[in-house]
Amino acid sequence: MAELSKRTSVFTDSVIRRMTRVANKYGAINLSQGFPDFDPPAEITKRLAEVASKGPHQYALTWGAQNFREALARKHERFSGQSVDPDKEIVVTCGSTEAMMSVVMSVANPGDKIIVFSPFYENYGADAILSGAEPIYVPLNPPEFTFDPVVLEAAFKQGVKAIIVCNPSNPSGKVFSYEELSQIAELAKRYDAYVITDEVYEHIVYEPYKHTYTSTLPGMKERTIICNSLSKTYSITGWRLGYVIGNEDVIDRVKKVHDFLTVGAAAPLMEAAVAGLEFGDEYYEELRAKYTHMRDLFLGGLRDIGIKFTEPQGAYYVMVDVSEFGVTDDTQFSEWMAEHIGVAPVPGSSFFKENIQNYVRLHFAKSDDTLNEAIERLSHLRDYF
Repeated sequence: MAELSKRTSVFTDSVIRRMTRVANKYGAINLSQGFPDFDPPAEITKRLAEVASKGPHQYALTWGAQNFREALARKHERFSGQSVDPDKEIVVTCGSTEAMMSVVMSVANPGDKIIVFSPFYENYGADAILSGAEPIYVPLNPPEFTFDPVVLEAAFKQGVKAIIVCNPSNPSGKVFSYEELSQIAELAKRYDAYVITDEVYEHIVYEPYKHTYTSTLPGMKERTIICNSLSKTYSITGWRLGYVIGNEDVIDRVKKVHDFLTVGAAAPLMEAAVAGLEFGDEYYEELRAKYTHMRDLFLGGLRDIGIKFTEPQGAYYVMVDVSEFGVTDDTQFSEWMAEHIGVAPVPGSSFFKENIQNYVRLHFAKSDDTLNEAIERLSHLRDYF
């Protein structure tokens, strides 16, 4: 048979999604793939029920239904302070995964270089490779997950086309400070690079930390390309509603790439999700309080057990240090945890370019009952060592 693509020969399947299958196999609590076990807001699901009988059921505009884009623009302006033209500066995609893929394909030529912080969400390197670009990895040094500005500038000096910044960060839970983002912005301007931001956890940030939109920094509105989705904010990860915000030239290109990748997002889901985009400030205050409660409950349990971790500043993941258990293969250890402890994590090595084997990632977007049961099971880890 003819040889298959060399470009994709280096890929594995998604380790995160694989661990969901492992969790299902052993009946483990799935703290690997980041989706909640509680319902979306009732206003959204009620609207979806109405749409199911009345429509729309046919194609929306390729780059997103008009009322959905207008609602996205209003929401973004409310929280960032920046106005967005819903017709020229937004594309709706099938989840933030497609948003990022469409952006990288629109920005990068074969042979271009793209900076990716390590640890990273596993799609970023794959997106660069699928676009024919070369990912340049810059470490976020654990346990605080800070970068060295000298190392970062050395990466920019290689002539990069863009840098990808996940803020708040998956998997580390890091929230980039205004100062850190300013350093990144200045380097992007100095070396004429785009900053591609993944901001899906923008509303899940814990006190005293604040989310800063990179696009609001001086001189960065035209240079920043925002990838986002409704998945985490409204607990609708299965709806796959994402979007890109950028300058008109970028969005014109992304529209075309998106059209040939997926044609368009689901029209009924866009119509129903408008209800969520119109929520008042109290929804986002309650969201933060809800996730703060979940974080405090779960991390409190880990502290009581005596397990080491890095306290997340945002998102809903925690990187747990399992070095005390003599781990040399964190993938094998994660599968062992699912089978014998009944809790499924993600092996940390799937997020690092460096050969780091002493972390697993757990998520805490779960009900109190689920988190308490997970803590009870994790309390038996040391029984085996």
